[in-house]
Amino acid sequence: MAKEDVKKTTILLADDDRDFLQSVQMLLQSEFNVVACVSDGYQLLEAAKLHAPDLIITDISMEGLNGIRAARRLKLEQPNARIIFLTVHDEPAFVTEARKVTALGYVIKRSADSDLIPAIREVLQGRRFVSPAVRQ
Repeated sequence: MAKEDVKKTTILLADDDRDFLQSVQMLLQSEFNVVACVSDGYQLLEAAKLHAPDLIITDISMEGLNGIRAARRLKLEQPNARIIFLTVHDEPAFVTEARKVTALGYVIKRSADSDLIPAIREVLQGRRFVSPAVRQ
């Protein structure tokens, strides 16, 4: 099979910081297919329904419906959805909340350049990934 024939993993990005969203998209675009970028949890739910991505990467703190609540609702509609939180929150309590909504990945924004792609690879294999930068 030619390299061009290989289907790239589809990813939905959600973050209310447009500049950060754009930088994440640029980081991922050579290896993955970013199917949509949205800025809140309600848009995340709609885009997930529309695109059925292989993976969802979302911030926690967003206006309207935050990432944790959006993930909780998403899991009711799409139980097999794979979710990575990409957030500034480095406290273990947030990781615990992320696990409660069955997110497999938790990446700290300041570590995105080094941690996000390895996190995606782990989560796509059904394994957990938490940034080493999370406070213990």
